[in-house]
Amino acid sequence: MNTKSIIAVAAAIILSGAALSAQSQSFKLGQWTEIQNSILKELNRSYVDSLPVDRIERAGINAMLDALDPYTIYIPEEENEDLQMMVSKSYGGIGAVIYKPDQNGNVIINEPYKNSPAERYGLRCGDEIMEIDGQTTHGLTSQEASDKMKGKPGTTVRFKVKKVYTGEVVDIDVTRERIHLPDVEYYGMLDSQTGYIYQSGFTENVSGEIRNAVLDLKKQGMKKLVLDLRGNGGGLMSEAINIVSLFVPKGSLVVSSKGKGVGEQQYKTTTEPIDTQIPIIVMVDGGSASSSEIVTGALQDLDRATVMGTRTYGKGLVQTIRPLPYNGQIKVTTAKYYTPSGRCVQAIDYAKRNEDGSVAHIPDSLTHEFKTAHGRIVKDGGGITPDVIVKGHEYSRLTFSLVYSNIIQEYTLKFVKEHQSVPEDWKMTDADWKDFVEFAKTKEFDYRSSARTYFDQVKKELEKDGLSESMKEQIAAMSKALEMDKETFLNLKRDEIVPFIEEEIMVRYFFQEAGIKTRLRYDDQLKEALTKPLISF
Repeated sequence: MNTKSIIAVAAAIILSGAALSAQSQSFKLGQWTEIQNSILKELNRSYVDSLPVDRIERAGINAMLDALDPYTIYIPEEENEDLQMMVSKSYGGIGAVIYKPDQNGNVIINEPYKNSPAERYGLRCGDEIMEIDGQTTHGLTSQEASDKMKGKPGTTVRFKVKKVYTGEVVDIDVTRERIHLPDVEYYGMLDSQTGYIYQSGFTENVSGEIRNAVLDLKKQGMKKLVLDLRGNGGGLMSEAINIVSLFVPKGSLVVSSKGKGVGEQQYKTTTEPIDTQIPIIVMVDGGSASSSEIVTGALQDLDRATVMGTRTYGKGLVQTIRPLPYNGQIKVTTAKYYTPSGRCVQAIDYAKRNEDGSVAHIPDSLTHEFKTAHGRIVKDGGGITPDVIVKGHEYSRLTFSLVYSNIIQEYTLKFVKEHQSVPEDWKMTDADWKDFVEFAKTKEFDYRSSARTYFDQVKKELEKDGLSESMKEQIAAMSKALEMDKETFLNLKRDEIVPFIEEEIMVRYFFQEAGIKTRLRYDDQLKEALTKPLISF
């Protein structure tokens, strides 16, 4: 048999194998669909109680998709508004964050957005909503109250409001609008030459927001740009491509994707950049994911920016939204994406699960090396590793507890009720801090230190092993050494807690921009990054 014949036979075997595999997959799909339908029919006919079809079908769909990855989800018609919020960060409503500490109490306006209907109609932090369109808010959950406040732009919602400073009860009619939450929450000059942009997401037209911010900062004298993507969980891949296109030559490869049945698709910049020379620092951390990693990986691979901070999350999967019957939709993972050097940053292989169903990160030993445009070594398999590692502040367990137990939020509302205004340069005084400590002391929250929680766990293990009695004196001594009351521990962590309180309070009086400015004042990670030399390309 000649060489051509051997190749032809081999090709035929490969093709027939692929066909058999596809047939087997189709057979299995048909088999399980038939089994599922038969089970539902039998349950409907024989089950002792009324069959909760909607509930069990939704649970089955969710369980099926959970077996794949966390990003493939079913979106029924009634949740399309949530999808709109996910894609465009917009919704129909009045533009305010609400807080409902007591289900049997009133809804509290926590934060009206700048230039929103809520602000224009005079709603402010601390105002209590007693009724929505004539229905009492008592008994409503926070979500139920929020749903009643939302609605089609142009429609009107009536509130019965108890005003925070006068106690007066008034009726306020507010016309709903399309509320858009910007992804560029703040930009400004850090010094005479350094521009700064804080970007929180990748929804529709954020690239236009970035473009406008860059042009404005250049007018203000910017010679170096910091693009802050810390905590940015990503969004639309198209917006990531458009952002990269602002800083690299037209026609540059930004990202490629490989999916089932479509092969490799390359995405290159299609517009002229606004600046290909200005030095750029991209700040990232473990919360930077998806489109954040596309921007970061492209600018790093193209040797266009110096990446600083800590390693990113590692989400290298692409989702596509597909229509389903009855106006439902599915957001399904359709591909993996690759940076210009060829890296896939996906940190978890969801296709390979442990016996208990859990998944693990790809170990460093299985990563591969790639090269940037100028020959620098970069690696795949677990996010983007910064060019310059700059660690962020590690917060204590106490601070996390204060945030997640809503102690800081509740104190903020108390402060606002007691102070009708504050200066734009407001900072906590010793008296303010003492007031906070006295407030926090009255609240129930877990104020144990990390050392104390570990010790409590060790005590349990000693009891299991039968060693607690023989080590009674040592345990008692250690327990006494680790014992710390609320006030002592709060005062010990004052410098760590104060920035959180100041940021929350400034947001309530001067909106989100003021809060970010306050955060920057204490941002030691960013300050350290600005002292580091940039990579020369």
